[in-house]
Amino acid sequence: SGIVGLNAALALKRARPEAKILVIDRGFLPYGASTRNAGFACFGSISELLDDLKKMSESEVFELVRKRWEGLLRLRMILGDEEIGFEQYGGYELFADKDEVLFADCSEKIRYFNAALAEISNIKTMYRIADEKISEFGFSGVQHLIFNQGEGQIDTGLMMKALLKKARDCGVEIINGIDLTAMNSRSDGVELETNHGFHFHVSKVLVTTNGFARQLLPELAVEPGRAQVLVTAPIQGLNVKGTFHYDRGYYYFRNIGDRVLLGGGRNLDFEGERTTDFGLTGTIQSALETLLTDVILPGKKIVIEQRWSGIMGLGTSKSTIVKQVDKNLYCAVRMGGMGVAIGSLIGEEAAALIVASA
Repeated sequence: SGIVGLNAALALKRARPEAKILVIDRGFLPYGASTRNAGFACFGSISELLDDLKKMSESEVFELVRKRWEGLLRLRMILGDEEIGFEQYGGYELFADKDEVLFADCSEKIRYFNAALAEISNIKTMYRIADEKISEFGFSGVQHLIFNQGEGQIDTGLMMKALLKKARDCGVEIINGIDLTAMNSRSDGVELETNHGFHFHVSKVLVTTNGFARQLLPELAVEPGRAQVLVTAPIQGLNVKGTFHYDRGYYYFRNIGDRVLLGGGRNLDFEGERTTDFGLTGTIQSALETLLTDVILPGKKIVIEQRWSGIMGLGTSKSTIVKQVDKNLYCAVRMGGMGVAIGSLIGEEAAALIVASA
C-alpha cells in the first residue's frame, strides 16, 4: 500500500469500476520507501544527471527525467498540493573546495541541461549558478551552488494519508498485517499463501514491494538500498529553505519548517546498506552529524530529535521494472530512490499493462 501500489489500484478501479481490488500490506502502515523517505519532489541534480549519462544513453536519461517530472505533476493533480503539503522553494546542489572539477563540469553543462529540461517542463531556465545564496544560508566550506527552480518538497505522511483515503473511498479494500509467504500460479489465477495460515485465490497479482521485491520474486534484478535519515529539533533563526543535494546526491537535506532533515551516506558502506533490515549505523550517523555541524549549520545549537531508515529499490540501471512475470502475475518495482517523483506514473503504467493483457 505504498505510492506505486495505491496508484495502481486507483488506476485499475478507474479502468474497471466493477473489479474487486485488494491491497495487501504486511505493515500496519506502508513502511518501505513510501513513508520512510525525505519528501523530495525532485527529478535530478546536474551532477546526478551527468553521472547517469556515463552509464545510460542520452535518450534513456531524459526519458527517466520526463517520467519523474510528469509523475510529480500527476501526484499533485491526483491529490492536490494542499493534501500532500507541496512547497516549491527550489533545490540547490552544493559544491565544496574538493568539488572544483565537478563544479566546472556541471556549470559547463548548464545550458545543455536547460535546453533538454525546457522541452520536458516548459521552464526555460531550470538551472543556474546561485553562489550569492551561500552566505544567506550560512553554509561553511561551500564554494558554489547550482539552483534548480523546479524542485519542491512534500509531507510524506500527508501524501500517504490522502492516498489511502482516496483508495478506500473508491472501493479498494486494504488489509494490513498480512505477510505473503508464497505465490502459486494456477491456470485460473494465483494462490497466495499467508503467514496467518489462510489463502487468497485471485485472478491477477501485481507486486509493488520495490526494495523488498526479491523476497517474493527472487529472479528480479532489484537490490535493496537502505537510506538513513535524521531530523533536528526546531532551530531558532533557521535560514535554510528548500531541497539540497551534496556529493553527487549521496547526501541530501531540506527544511521542515524550522527543522532540518538530513539523509544519505550510503556511499560510505554500499555493501552494508544493501539490506532490507531497518536500522542505523554509527559510521553513517556520525558522518551525517559532522556534515550538519561543520557545513550546513555551523555555530548553531543542534539537537537531533528523530532518526530512521527506509529501504529503496535499486539496480545496475535506474530504469523501473514494469512487466508481466507470469500469466497472471505482474510487477512494478525498482524506483531507484525516486519513488515520490515517479511512483504515481509507474502505478498507472502497471495498471494499464494489466488491463491490456487481461
